[in-house]
Amino acid sequence: MKVLFFRNKMISFSLLSVAAVVFLTACGTNKSATEQSQTTLTFPLQLSPTPTELSSVSETLSGASKYYEKRPNYMPGEPVDYIVQPGDTVSALASRFNTTQSEILKANPIIPAVTTTLPPGMPMKIPIYYRSQWGSPFQILPDSLFANGPAQIGFSARSFVDRQPGWFKYFTAYTGEQNRRGGEIVDYIATTYSISPRLLLALLEYQTGALTQKHRPEDINTNSALGFTDVNSKQLTAQLNKLSNFLNNYFYEYREGRELEYQLLDGSLYRIDPWQNATTAALQHYFAMIDPPNEFFHAIGPEGFQATYIALFGEIEDHPDYIPGSLTQPKFTLPFKEGDSWAFTGGPHPGWGDGAPNSAIDFAPPSSASGCVPSDEWVRVPAGGTIVRTDTGVAVLDLDDDKDERTGWNIFFLHLLTSSIPPVGTRLNTGDAIGHPSCDGGTSTGTHFHIARKFNGEWISAGGIIPFEFDDWKVENGTSAYSGKLKRYSSTVIACECGDYTSLIHNGPPLVPTPTSTVKPK
Repeated sequence: MKVLFFRNKMISFSLLSVAAVVFLTACGTNKSATEQSQTTLTFPLQLSPTPTELSSVSETLSGASKYYEKRPNYMPGEPVDYIVQPGDTVSALASRFNTTQSEILKANPIIPAVTTTLPPGMPMKIPIYYRSQWGSPFQILPDSLFANGPAQIGFSARSFVDRQPGWFKYFTAYTGEQNRRGGEIVDYIATTYSISPRLLLALLEYQTGALTQKHRPEDINTNSALGFTDVNSKQLTAQLNKLSNFLNNYFYEYREGRELEYQLLDGSLYRIDPWQNATTAALQHYFAMIDPPNEFFHAIGPEGFQATYIALFGEIEDHPDYIPGSLTQPKFTLPFKEGDSWAFTGGPHPGWGDGAPNSAIDFAPPSSASGCVPSDEWVRVPAGGTIVRTDTGVAVLDLDDDKDERTGWNIFFLHLLTSSIPPVGTRLNTGDAIGHPSCDGGTSTGTHFHIARKFNGEWISAGGIIPFEFDDWKVENGTSAYSGKLKRYSSTVIACECGDYTSLIHNGPPLVPTPTSTVKPK
């Protein structure tokens, strides 16, 4: 017999074990599944708990003294202890601790001036500049349990849900172009958004009692059960899609050092504790959006959502090395035939859904017609691997050949012509064809393809600390989604849906204009 914390009630239950012209293209993914040189860092370190450094002072934050105590009032630039968490970067830590990258590097000379991810478990000193209203330091879940990554191998939401006494195992809905039941819905959404199915199930249980309550609420498809009140998103499957998109957005925003504060429903300011991890930050943001402050502070504490998660899945285990230090992308070639020129039509933008992370970019083939027209051109894989998943317009290429999308590097393709995609299990070598560009899958206004990367289940920002790189062409972020550049040495290609000459990228040596004689006017 286990005790499950379902919202604020305790419930007992039993858990059973370019040739001519390239025309305008715009890209979007399915927003609803219903419809310089780098130095490698290696440290023989073990992960230590994040230091809490809680003050004994009884000063309160936003009236939340019964939930957590305030941190000390640090002196400007005072060095504080920090233990690196998976995916941490110097730039993001500088934002979170209200300091600068140069100050962090000066205080930690072991870190090279140019590096990507920091090694989990590494102890650091960070010069901090105090801000008031820092939130709870309590960590709800480690980051290794957020994405649909290595920690989820061997878990099936369908099998798990079928063993529970709740109503959700009988719930059916049209999702991903077919009718699915209970855990199948969660498995599908978890796969497409690359988010943990356990996390989705625990939130579904915490909000609705779906796994333990035998009687389904009559208004489950009309009452915005997970808190998203959009007129067209009230059905439960739409709520699960909204939830996945929301959590991804705020997980990756925090991971990159953004979205560090917001208002609670009573208007009070809440600043995320700078020692906090991205998963907890995303969950805090979610509960802040749907719950009044007293319920919010309960949900983010040890007797709230975390208790539900533990009751369902047992004690929480971390896998801290799933994002290693000094992570770099494997060598990629441009994803079209050598000698061809394609248009760079979309700079960094969402890989799936909307919002962060901006993990995808778009390319369009040469064409003499606009819109969604057939193309005989082939999209070619930038690295060798095995196709592990296909869907409408979708192909996922696993680069480590373990045939599991949740581990290692994977390349996600969208808007491929569905009928042209090789079957799951096909082994492709660098430069082999994977499909024709098209408008299949998601939303699109013109023939093109969309490409994104994942590592151990986490989406990797296209223009971030580990940028997309093809034959030394590196992606840079623009000022907004879909803007950006590809740069190689002194050459720059600017992303543009218009597909004009400034967006053309040539696979091969630089094209040099050939002088032509001009006829002398008579």
